[in-house]
Amino acid sequence: MPSYIDPEGFEPGQLQRKGFGLKDQIRDDLTRDYYSKIVEQIIASDYEHHDKGISFHLAKSFGFCYGVDRAVDMAYETHKRFPDRKIYLTAEIIHNPRVSENLEKMGVEFLTDYQKVQREDVVLLPAFGATMGQIERLREKGCLLVDTTCGSVLSVWKRVEGYAEDGFTSVIHGKYYHEETQATSSRVLGYPKGTYLVVLNMDETRYVCDYIRHGGDREAFLKKFSKGVSAGFNPDEDLKKVGVANQTTMLMSESLAIAAEIKKAMIDRYGQPHVDAHFRNFDTICSATEDRQVAMLELTKKPLDIMMVVGGFNSSNTANLSAIASKAATAYHISDVSDLISNSQIRHKPAGKFDPIVTDNWLPAGPLQIGITSGASTPNQVLGGVIERILSFR
Repeated sequence: MPSYIDPEGFEPGQLQRKGFGLKDQIRDDLTRDYYSKIVEQIIASDYEHHDKGISFHLAKSFGFCYGVDRAVDMAYETHKRFPDRKIYLTAEIIHNPRVSENLEKMGVEFLTDYQKVQREDVVLLPAFGATMGQIERLREKGCLLVDTTCGSVLSVWKRVEGYAEDGFTSVIHGKYYHEETQATSSRVLGYPKGTYLVVLNMDETRYVCDYIRHGGDREAFLKKFSKGVSAGFNPDEDLKKVGVANQTTMLMSESLAIAAEIKKAMIDRYGQPHVDAHFRNFDTICSATEDRQVAMLELTKKPLDIMMVVGGFNSSNTANLSAIASKAATAYHISDVSDLISNSQIRHKPAGKFDPIVTDNWLPAGPLQIGITSGASTPNQVLGGVIERILSFR
């Protein structure tokens, strides 16, 4: 550990999980970067706005959730508290390009080389959390770590750690490449016999369930899930006792269905009287994710011509809102105002696809009913800008 002594009394490798009491000092900055007057007006008008022949219907739950608010607040407080120190981020603090851009303008840098970190530096851990390996490496550097991990994510960690401690494999409904799922699975490995398996969807879950019921080709199983299992995973042994958890931003209905499917497989294999010895499940669905998905389902009951879903293209919770919307109306998932290229062209990411496309003739003439919402990591200012941009086309 370097001999550097922090002049403000922070311990080497300290993990700071609270803000620095500077909310009043950052209020104007947050208003400047994230507030939207038109969004506030729409909320005050029972979530509707009528202008230039367009009726906007705003979902009753949208935008920044508590965990995102807290993470952004802590980042701004950290910048205010340490104006002369180098501040790094291990990854995007949340999945939104506008927020990342704002932090970069403040001088916050993405950490690409851990060798660069000095004892006097400050490192922000994102709302998704960080892996145990990342945290250990940074604590060895002796720098101050400001941990913005969302409370809902911490609840999932508690569950998978409990599974690992009791000898249950954690089956995680999520994306193996997502920062949150990587952080969650790393918690399992803190236990000597901790094992995990990541399933993306119901198709993968049914494959796992078939193996639970009947066994199968071990090598084929490991090849299929090569990027989403713990080292040394043995499906013949490690699927005998499983506990289900989920990436907090996944589709609520699918997470519940996956848990039910795995429980049914365990009952078929071991019998109803013995299921508790082989299967565990706790509701780890984020309440904010659930609220936004329920609000989207309510919005789809309206007779809408277009559904606008605003949020980062790499935002899992926004992508799931888009998936719900696309089943009810023509839906466009856009990341920012710039994706509204003109009144005839829009850049958007179709539901279930990885890459955005450009679509022509997206905004019909005449009266329109447009449903609109934004993901949990999307600032109101971005949402408001989208509404104003659409109106400008008329």
